[in-house]
Formats: sequence, structure tokens, C-alpha cells
Amino acid sequence: MYKLLTTDGRAKRGEFRTVHGTIQTPVFMNVGTAAAIKGAVATTDLQQIKTQVELSNTYHLHLRPGDKVVKKLGGLHK
Repeated sequence: MYKLLTTDGRAKRGEFRTVHGTIQTPVFMNVGTAAAIKGAVATTDLQQIKTQVELSNTYHLHLRPGDKVVKKLGGLHK
């Protein structure tokens, strides 16, 4: 569920709730390809900016490394 908190012109500030927690918007959403964030962003950078969410393509994870590996490592959220 999305909740609008405030606006300033066309800018909006809000939050949306998921089963895993509340995410404040606007938000920088990382995309993890094959469960890894690529490019010039280090894990320490993500921790420093208090990253709230990462998007993962479960179809890619299904293809590689595979469902069994993901499960063995603790699931997608680990």
C-alpha cells in the first residue's frame, strides 16, 4: 500500500509497505542481475546510503545459478 506523505509542486514524498518492510520514496532501487549489483557501486556504498531495496530478476536467478543454489544459500532475501 502506498501512502502519500507530502507534496511540493510535482514532487511527492511517500512510503509504501511490503511484507518485508516500509520503503520511503523517492528511492534509489538497485537492480541485482544474477543476484549481484554491477557497476561502480560497492557494498559499502550501499550500506552508507542506507539502501532500502534491491530488485532481483528471479527468472535470471532460476536460469543461473539455479533454484537449488539460491535455496542452499538461504533464499533470495539472504
